[in-house]
Amino acid sequence: MPPDSASDTLRPTRKPVFDWQGLLLRAASPLLAILVALLVGAIMLLLLGANPLAAYATMVRGVFGSMSGFTQSLVKATPLLLVGLGICIAFRASMINIGGEGQIIAGALMATWFSLQFRTWPGWLLIPATLVMGFLAGAFWGFIPGVLKARLNVNEILSTVMMNAIALQLMNLLVRGPLIDPAGVAAKTYLPQSERLPQQVWLGRLVPQTLLHSGGIIAVLLAVMVYVFLWRTTIGYRIRAVGLSPDASRYAGIPVPFYQALSLTLAGGFAGLAGVIEVIGVQHRLLEGITSGYGFSGIVAALFGGLHPLGLIPASWLFGSLLVGADMMQRAVQVPSALIDTLLGLVVLLVVGSQMWSRRLATRRVIALARKNAEAQP
Repeated sequence: MPPDSASDTLRPTRKPVFDWQGLLLRAASPLLAILVALLVGAIMLLLLGANPLAAYATMVRGVFGSMSGFTQSLVKATPLLLVGLGICIAFRASMINIGGEGQIIAGALMATWFSLQFRTWPGWLLIPATLVMGFLAGAFWGFIPGVLKARLNVNEILSTVMMNAIALQLMNLLVRGPLIDPAGVAAKTYLPQSERLPQQVWLGRLVPQTLLHSGGIIAVLLAVMVYVFLWRTTIGYRIRAVGLSPDASRYAGIPVPFYQALSLTLAGGFAGLAGVIEVIGVQHRLLEGITSGYGFSGIVAALFGGLHPLGLIPASWLFGSLLVGADMMQRAVQVPSALIDTLLGLVVLLVVGSQMWSRRLATRRVIALARKNAEAQP
């Protein structure tokens, strides 16, 4: 009914209550998970007869004690950020991409072959072309399990893991065959690596005498683009809608299988870019072990960032710092490498557990907040 008095039209309305506590809880849960993991690691260090304070101080000095350590953490953060961006897209569509390792290899293989095949091109053309080709190769490696899921309902976890194994064996075949370094063959060393890439395809160094390259800038720009894509475009909205409720999306006319396949394809493309940047930015050739476990570590980095592209930027640097500091701690304190793997595994488990716990609390708080907002209405 229309208001029948001036007092009704001027009646103040209360603003909806914003859940600041829930926001802080979601932001702090990964940090709390790291602290708990470090506490458990301290207990294990004591059992091994090592001083936890000295070990962790060495870890911090390994990252912040020198320019080399700090830049190395940024170098490791770059592939984590790129893989994590793909993970964010896939998870937003409720697709689980465990195929980052294989997709990194696909991108690295394509980058190696393409840059060697067209080595006479100038750098301003060869670098972007190599990046695009590596993205397409990784996207193709993600497209296969995406189509299997969309058309045949094949579990994407199993298919992406199997694609990892195929990519690994393919790389082993090529770096010992068609892509092997001719100089190694002439010297009869037969090292499983490609020849050095043409210098015009190398990414420029941001800090002299370090490995810090311009790929980090590319990764950050792509993180902003992924945020715009997911939250400011129709396609991104549909991907998120499919992840929130496939049934409701179908009812609204959204082709759910198409967007499931698209999300895995894009995830593969970003992981492929990580492989490209490792080849042209760090190693300058294809080596066995080029992935360095980034395909799995990128999942943890994505969880650190709350599966948000912008939150992934500091989260990837944080996890990259953990990797660099853990290596320094192992060398300085002489602890077994198994302890470092256990410590990082604890971080993974606790981060995943904290995310599940925070989601449950967030659900309860959303219900309570909805009741408060309903009571706040005039």
